[in-house]
Amino acid sequence: MDIYSRYVVGWMLARAERAELSKRLIGESIAKQGVTKDQLTIHSDRGSPMIAKGVAHLLADLGVTKSLSRPHVSNDNPFSESQFRTFKYRPDFPDRFGSFEDGQAHCARFFPWYNDDHRHSGIGLHTPADVHYGRAEAIREQRGVVLLDAYAKHPERFVRKIPTPPVLPAVAWINQPGEEATDSLNR
Repeated sequence: MDIYSRYVVGWMLARAERAELSKRLIGESIAKQGVTKDQLTIHSDRGSPMIAKGVAHLLADLGVTKSLSRPHVSNDNPFSESQFRTFKYRPDFPDRFGSFEDGQAHCARFFPWYNDDHRHSGIGLHTPADVHYGRAEAIREQRGVVLLDAYAKHPERFVRKIPTPPVLPAVAWINQPGEEATDSLNR
């Protein structure tokens, strides 16, 4: 998941947790997104697939920085936790999946909906795809025109101020670097 846009760049449902599967998912997702060397930080838990030598070597080869969660912390990635809650609390989430294939089919429906249709409050009520692919600002401008038109026609409906669409966040962090590191990034 891209934490800025909340866009799920890749997913995999597997019968077991293995380093080889993590390598495949990460490699395919990076290739699909066209991520260049030294551009990406991957945040993960300290599970065995993510700390395995094969994954560590893949990340090093691709120029990917690792950001690992703190040990024994359940909320180490609030963006992922929020997405997982959305996943589990959808009306079509079953009490149980009848089979692995049922789970696979459910995910194949969920992730396109999440990326392309779900409007997320943390990103100005845009879809993750609109933010990820750079369409959100144009959509925000269109929303502003519609809101100004509504205000011009019925100002009595807006008692506090002229309405404006929600803004997009400037940045998103997990394990934000210290001020010195942030200052050097901004230069």
